Formats: sequence, structure tokens, C-alpha cells
Amino acid sequence: MANWHVWTDAEGISCQSRGLVDGFQLNSISAGASAQWIGPRSHGPMSVLFTVLPPGWQGDWHENPAPQWIVPLSGRWGVETMDGQKVEMGIGEVSFGADQAPANRTANVANVPGPWAIKPPC
Repeated sequence: MANWHVWTDAEGISCQSRGLVDGFQLNSISAGASAQWIGPRSHGPMSVLFTVLPPGWQGDWHENPAPQWIVPLSGRWGVETMDGQKVEMGIGEVSFGADQAPANRTANVANVPGPWAIKPPC
């Protein structure tokens, strides 16, 4: 995934160059979820993780493991919550997942909502 990288050279001058987020591996992010391309995770006070959901990707129901922001950079995806509300999001639409204490953690995954990929990236 191409990006602009702003950095400081040995003389303290800020510069920028094209960079690439790479190192993606096809894997499931949680038990029961379809495989997706998962990039390397940054670590520090805040972590960043890029993933690419293949067309037709289906996730199992899960609570967000920690409060997290989700921002589609291309394509569309959606989430259905336990109350039955379905939200479809596109490029630049922001979702904040803060459901760390849902009431029914033992629900049958086959019968509860979850995230899904709707349209592949262009």
C-alpha cells in the first residue's frame, strides 16, 4: 500500500518520499473469521494495523478487543450489531468500536451478526 513518508535527514531537514506498507500475510484475525490480508502492526502508545478484506469476506461476531477506529480506504464494508442494526461504510467513513462489554459473549456465532466485506477495493 503506497503512502507518503515524512522524515528528518541527518542535517535535521524534513523530507518526504514515497513509501510502501508491505509484509501483508493471508491469515484469519480471529477464530471463525475468513482469511484476510494482515499487515505488520505498529507498537507504541498507539498501534496501527492495516488489513485488506477480500471480496465476500465474512467475519464472525466478536467484540472489539480494545477501543479501535476503522477507516475504509477503498471499497465498502459493513457491521451488524447485536441490536440488529446494519451499517454499510465506504471510503473515509469512520467507525469507532467500543463494545468491550457485550451482554451475551456466549451466543452461537452462526446466529449472531458480525462484519462483512461488501464491495472489493477499486
